[in-house]
Amino acid sequence: MSVAAESVLHQTVARVRPAHARVRLAVQEAFDAKAKPPGSLGRLEELAGRVAAIRGTATPDLPTPAVVVCAADHGVAVEDVSAYPQEVTAAMVATFASGGAAVSVLARQAGARLVVADLGVKVPVAHPAVLDRRIGPGTGNAAKGPAMSVSQAERALSVGIELAAGLVDDGVDLIAIGDMGIANTTSASALAAGLLGVAPAAVCGRGTGLDDVGLVHKIEVVVRMLAANPVPAAEPVRLLAGVGGFEIGALAGLILGAAAHHVPVVLDGFITGAAALLAARIAPAGVDAMIAAHRSSEPGHRLVLNALGLEPLFDLDLRLGEASGAALALPLIASSVALLREMATLAEVTGG
Repeated sequence: MSVAAESVLHQTVARVRPAHARVRLAVQEAFDAKAKPPGSLGRLEELAGRVAAIRGTATPDLPTPAVVVCAADHGVAVEDVSAYPQEVTAAMVATFASGGAAVSVLARQAGARLVVADLGVKVPVAHPAVLDRRIGPGTGNAAKGPAMSVSQAERALSVGIELAAGLVDDGVDLIAIGDMGIANTTSASALAAGLLGVAPAAVCGRGTGLDDVGLVHKIEVVVRMLAANPVPAAEPVRLLAGVGGFEIGALAGLILGAAAHHVPVVLDGFITGAAALLAARIAPAGVDAMIAAHRSSEPGHRLVLNALGLEPLFDLDLRLGEASGAALALPLIASSVALLREMATLAEVTGG
């Protein structure tokens, strides 16, 4: 890792602080004074309080959102752990950029800017709407050795930090994140198993639609990945280097960067959950900046959310990835803030 990139990561982690508990309390007091029974808006009250506590103000502005999708290919795809060929990664990145993917539609519906970043798709996507943040043409096969060097893992983190800083400079104050990369549920499973200290069978799911035989094979591959990269959970960056995911590293960095700027990050499914767990192991206070949009049908996602202490906003049995669930949560978050800002108090409506 370059000295400059190392400095960026170190300085960012040093700036990650817990959310403001007093602000959260002030928001709850404000909701209790609204023209409604106490607590009757349920988790919307807690959600607005969480956003306010992250932002550091009891009167946050209506959010200016962005959706960021980080994409990369994974060398472990050669182990036949996905129901789709690796070429689908590049095809989907092009579809994101051209506006035809699910996340493209949902970002438009939410009034959010969509940012697509190529961290290492095997064949680069030539599209003006795709940011070139390539670290390499995909990772190595982690079932046979490290997916990337430690330097590359650290670079992925710093790229994510830089993406967050750029968005904040442009006025974004709510970031939803997502992923794209054939075989990345395998890498995320290995990362989650290593960080959580659980058996691969506990975190591996069907991903893109594996059958029973395919799922058993995927578990066996994750076992081999961890055996080929015996890194303790206490060394999260080395574990990332071992089991891979340029885009997973960038997403973790983006979370850290957003947290350092007091900007909430909306997590999507299992892949972003694994990235969030990685970020939390690097800077534990970063969890306070996270909002879990939904609970994926991937079994590892439940374990990851439990470890992070996050309760998802909804459960729609989603497993698409690409920030689809996170984008769906953006209007809900905006509504919670609007209620805090605009709803009349009981004293105002009764003249008391």
